[in-house]
Amino acid sequence: MKQVLRKGFGEIIVDRVPDPELAPHQVLIRPLYSLISSGTETASIHQESMLKEVAEKPSHLKKVWEVMKLNGPLRTLAEVKAKFSDYAVLGYSGAGIVVDHHRTVTDIAVGERAAYGGEGTGHGEAIATGRNLVARVPEGVPFEHACFATLGSIALNAVRVAGIGLGESVAVLGQGLVGQLVTQLVRLQGGVTIAADLRPERVQLACRLGADHGLTAGESLPEAVSSLTGGRGVDCVIVAAAAKSAAPCLQALELCRDRGRIVIVGAVEVQFPWLEAYLKEIQILFARAYGPGSYDPNYENRGQDYPYAYVRWTENRNMEEFLHLLAGGRVRVDALITHRFPLEDAARAYQTILDPASGSLAVVLEYAQGSAEQVVAGYKPERTVEIPGPRPAKSGIEVALVGASNIARWAHIPGLRRLPDVSLRAVYSASGARGKSYARRFGARYCTSEYEQILADPEVDVVLITTRNQHHARQALAALEAGKHVFVEKPMALTGQECRDLYWAVEKSGRVLSVGFNRRFAPDYRRQKKYLANRKGPAIIHCRMNSPGISGSYWMADLSIGGAILGEACHFVDLMYWLLDSEPVSVAAYSLPAGKREPVGENNLAAVFQFADGSIGSLTYCTVGSRSSGGERVEIFAAGRAALCEDFKRMETMGSVRRRTSRWFAEKGYAAQMRAFFEAVREGRPAPVTVRDGARATLGCLRMLESARIHASVPVDLEVLTAQGT
Repeated sequence: MKQVLRKGFGEIIVDRVPDPELAPHQVLIRPLYSLISSGTETASIHQESMLKEVAEKPSHLKKVWEVMKLNGPLRTLAEVKAKFSDYAVLGYSGAGIVVDHHRTVTDIAVGERAAYGGEGTGHGEAIATGRNLVARVPEGVPFEHACFATLGSIALNAVRVAGIGLGESVAVLGQGLVGQLVTQLVRLQGGVTIAADLRPERVQLACRLGADHGLTAGESLPEAVSSLTGGRGVDCVIVAAAAKSAAPCLQALELCRDRGRIVIVGAVEVQFPWLEAYLKEIQILFARAYGPGSYDPNYENRGQDYPYAYVRWTENRNMEEFLHLLAGGRVRVDALITHRFPLEDAARAYQTILDPASGSLAVVLEYAQGSAEQVVAGYKPERTVEIPGPRPAKSGIEVALVGASNIARWAHIPGLRRLPDVSLRAVYSASGARGKSYARRFGARYCTSEYEQILADPEVDVVLITTRNQHHARQALAALEAGKHVFVEKPMALTGQECRDLYWAVEKSGRVLSVGFNRRFAPDYRRQKKYLANRKGPAIIHCRMNSPGISGSYWMADLSIGGAILGEACHFVDLMYWLLDSEPVSVAAYSLPAGKREPVGENNLAAVFQFADGSIGSLTYCTVGSRSSGGERVEIFAAGRAALCEDFKRMETMGSVRRRTSRWFAEKGYAAQMRAFFEAVREGRPAPVTVRDGARATLGCLRMLESARIHASVPVDLEVLTAQGT
């Protein structure tokens, strides 16, 4: 399909990418119109030079430095360079015809008229988005107007947050697209509207659409508002402007009456002088996107609606209500549309928005038209896209990347490309744009959004899985059954049954499966293991991991897909086993109080393992620490000696002689890990990290969580892998 993409930092192109494949709770729509959000979308388009951008935001350099400390200068520079050609999806508001839906969606039918929203949905010929971000379009509402539903729900949510009452005076600062919609909706709510903008023509348009008063923003605005309100000031100011400064917020404070309200919906710098805000006792409110449900993955991605009786206006219900207002003629958007462009001319559409002289407001993209029957019948998804360019004949090992992840681009693919007789053949990603970007960058022959294409390709020898944790076991199992070798990022699996299934699939297929436990290959940990290789008697090992980034809405913190323990702490279960060369036999663990949204108690625990040789291993894993404190620290104590590793950069051994080594940049062992895996594939032997190692780490984490839940020590038994094999 064709999709609008930002290439690098500022170039807008239309390119062919794979059509999306439906995930659970998703609906597939073929747009007839989509609306460009002039504020949100153009904010990510950098017209100025990068030097000027960095000069205005020096924090960018700090971020690069922090990344460089973790990944080294060569990888970081390669990533910075790649940013100039990477693809990014733009757009999140459109309307068209439903052409398909996942079997989990039962309340909408193919052929229905629908508007859609959702971050990252974009402007493209096929859009897959969550059911709760799709609203039916009433008969009589043109698709050209229905494509405003997402922007309209943003404006509607801002008005709801403002709590406008009959007769209240409301100033709307900024009469761009959202501001125009807010002004109309405030008037419907019974407010007396004062539309203000720096551009007189936008103020005039707001007045034509029903604003009670229109004022050109500037130094005289406070006096004019004071005159209109009898010197009291307005009851509420809704800031719908976009600005890099705090000027709109400061002006809003000046316009408000005592105990007035300010609602922020636009992207502005938020700063208020404390004394003035205090003396006026101002309420400052933020309107978050389309309404309740915004940024909640359970609502947006997993189809879990909020109870109607308790949350009357959700994202979806706001979208539906805005469409009903359009149907009744109570909100007008026809006068807001200043430009129309076919999808293929998207670059010109964005140029028009970015050109102040164009006078643009709402700019819509047009797609192929037709009846609902024609649109449905004409949809022929193309889920595999070839990458043009000369291709040598097959030689050596061909790899398919499954999951266009950050670790793949930072570590695995660069390491793979340095190996002789190994090449990247294909990239699978649920995001067509991201898959195409990776395929172009790393020289793959094709990209696809259909995993079965990878499995059916006889030229693919190895599947490299770097998708999200909940997909690892299923995708690895399918690859083994298709006769492929598998490298799967940790965790290999999330349940005991998945571990058993993979164990027997490896046995049956004879294929090599390895798991991404890179610490076994990191230089400092290898030195630590060697130093303690000839220890006498059992050892005591302590692992401390501080991961404050795995919190909040970050997907890795989500317990339903493993959380931080199964997703990350599995590294240390494997590391302790490998350093000690001894099986864990039992574990006792305690966590922070469970059942809290933040911090997630189950993601923060302390555990003690007993190993078969009598050694003891403790693991402290937390997400509540400080980012400025150390991250990873592993200490081992044995008879007469000890060894310490910290953050892949510092190593210290303490015996008869104390030795310290350190490096500027972390060396995490990714390249050596990849080299060892492909050597095992070539030689037809098990990889250094096997399916049993992957199962041990998962089962160890499951037992940790179980122990913390029941407050008792539990056994760690790998015999469950073979006990139920067939």
